[in-house]
Amino acid sequence: MSRLLQALFGRLPIGWLQLTHNRTRFAAALAGVAFANVLVFVQLGIMNSMGAATLRPYGFFQADIMISAGDANALADGGNVARQWLLQAMADPDVTDGMGLFIANVPWDRGEKDISLTTFGVDPAKPGFLVPEIAGDLKLLEVQDAVILDRLARGLAREEAAAIRPQSPLSFESQGRTLTAYATFAGGGGFGGDGYMLASDQTFLSLFPARRSAAPDHILLALRPGADVGLTVARLHKLISDPSLRIRSFSDAAQEDLRYQQTKRPTGIIFGFGVLIGVLVGLVIVYQVLSTDVADHLREYATFKAMGYGPRFFLGIVFEEALVLGIMGFVPGLMVGTTILTVMGKITTLPLAMTPSMAVSVFLGTILFSAVSGAIATRRLSAADPADLF
Repeated sequence: MSRLLQALFGRLPIGWLQLTHNRTRFAAALAGVAFANVLVFVQLGIMNSMGAATLRPYGFFQADIMISAGDANALADGGNVARQWLLQAMADPDVTDGMGLFIANVPWDRGEKDISLTTFGVDPAKPGFLVPEIAGDLKLLEVQDAVILDRLARGLAREEAAAIRPQSPLSFESQGRTLTAYATFAGGGGFGGDGYMLASDQTFLSLFPARRSAAPDHILLALRPGADVGLTVARLHKLISDPSLRIRSFSDAAQEDLRYQQTKRPTGIIFGFGVLIGVLVGLVIVYQVLSTDVADHLREYATFKAMGYGPRFFLGIVFEEALVLGIMGFVPGLMVGTTILTVMGKITTLPLAMTPSMAVSVFLGTILFSAVSGAIATRRLSAADPADLF
């Protein structure tokens, strides 16, 4: 390592030699940096999984525009929308079709524990609003109390889900009714439920008698090919007589939901502060190590200063130490963080995984904050007089 650093810096690797002089402290410093990296990785992983879980249900549908209530900040939040607005929207020349979308959580008593399925009530006669993976099975929902089940739902055995077919359906009790799953699709557990389920709008209304077909949660609209979504949204704002409605492109609705979850909901704010705390822990650990090292070698630094070496030389030594700590502490942090996220993902079925972008961003952040810590640790040297140091 000394030869490599000497070739890299073009001088004796003083910083490396000072760090490794006390191996116990060096090992403790690396462990501290690795721990800070693990904190950041886990918090970032959870934040990313929350984002993926938020956007996942939007991926089940194909639509150009979504009409929601004024207080509908998320897909499963907010009030209902009158179906009459769908009829008004159909008057726009670019709108070719529309569908009311119903959403609610349905409990399923599995014996050892209850699971909650975020259930979508859709019109089985409109497969164009579902992605091809689901649209092919949509006709199965024309049977009363038929559902399509999420095969990745938490609490549902993979073998049990794999056996669900039209020839071998799975029946279960929920909301006082017997539901029968004839097919499955890939969803997965999220923060608001253990999985997903699709049912016809009529089956959905039978599960929730208080709901009415005239008041879906959202209205999905499809436009003619080549239509400008932005212009159509602007026309719909004038065409529909309720100014409180949120009329947006479907992609904008998904991104607004994501921003709401990450910046307004307590979970998103907590995970964001978790990332900040991890960064601060790493910053403090590196600063303490470097400032202690500077204090232990004040006489040596004073000698260099008396010989005419300037602040850049001292800053280079401390930066060298900071880079060594940042790089060598990042590697075990990456390994432990990847392991933790993988295990958590398997246990929770959340989309928890180490991504290349996350690894690169944390690595660059580690180097940056290590350098900042090094710069802070050299302030005493730049202002000190050699005679005082001796």
